[in-house]
Amino acid sequence: MLRIGGKAGIYLLLILWALICLFPIYWTITTSFKTAPNVMKGALIPWVDYQPAWLGWRSLGLSPETIGASSTVREEFMKRFMNSVVTSVASSTLAVMLGSLAAYGLSRFSYRFGFMKNADISFFFLSQLILPPVVLALPFLVLYKQLALLDTRIGLILLYTLTVLPIVIWIMRDQFSSIPIELEEAALVDGLSIWGAFFFVILPIALPGMVASFILSLVLTWNEYFFAALLTSTHANTLPVMVASQTGSQGISWWSMAALSFAAILPLIVIGVLLERYLIKGMTAGAVK
Repeated sequence: MLRIGGKAGIYLLLILWALICLFPIYWTITTSFKTAPNVMKGALIPWVDYQPAWLGWRSLGLSPETIGASSTVREEFMKRFMNSVVTSVASSTLAVMLGSLAAYGLSRFSYRFGFMKNADISFFFLSQLILPPVVLALPFLVLYKQLALLDTRIGLILLYTLTVLPIVIWIMRDQFSSIPIELEEAALVDGLSIWGAFFFVILPIALPGMVASFILSLVLTWNEYFFAALLTSTHANTLPVMVASQTGSQGISWWSMAALSFAAILPLIVIGVLLERYLIKGMTAGAVK
């Protein structure tokens, strides 16, 4: 009985924690269907505390009665959405490619640059995350102005790649370290080159870690606001900038902001659900040897 009671208590705690974690998403969805008075009085349960309306989605041109008509707001939303898709996917892909190569080298070969060895080099990559982004604001602003990269997708892609590259290197280094080196030695004996062993033997095994790195990079770059607001103005603005712009002289349009926020997080939810098993395998790689 004690064992059953202990399991029931654990499940109750997990259910409670799941409800706490999911409540912000629930609040965002329900707020997108509220009117101003409902938002102000804190109504929570639709059809009980308030009657749902399409106010938030109508402001984006995505309600049932406006979806078939032309809408400049919807066109702007789709433009920002595509900017977010292109910059986050391209930078995450580039970071995984470069980071996997760097991590493989750090896990299989010995390097020495002055006093720095493999462990020091790995820590150097991770130390780049310690620097606050605001410290880099002025240097990047001046650099991008000189290189004509302001308000461009390629500018954001390059910057986002740099920001997530240290995380990818650390995840993939642990992933490659957990793979026995005997597999590569056997591949070399069978006639494959080092590159052949890497591409045809090691990478398929390391795929869960690469997917986990890609998802984590995608989440970080998709939600990035500071540099997107600083380095873009018209053509390359992303969804986080559009969400933050839902303020005006009349106050905050909570319903519009909620609709935008849910539209922004929905792709990440879908990707997370579809690739959950890869994410778990990749994040736990190297934990047990």
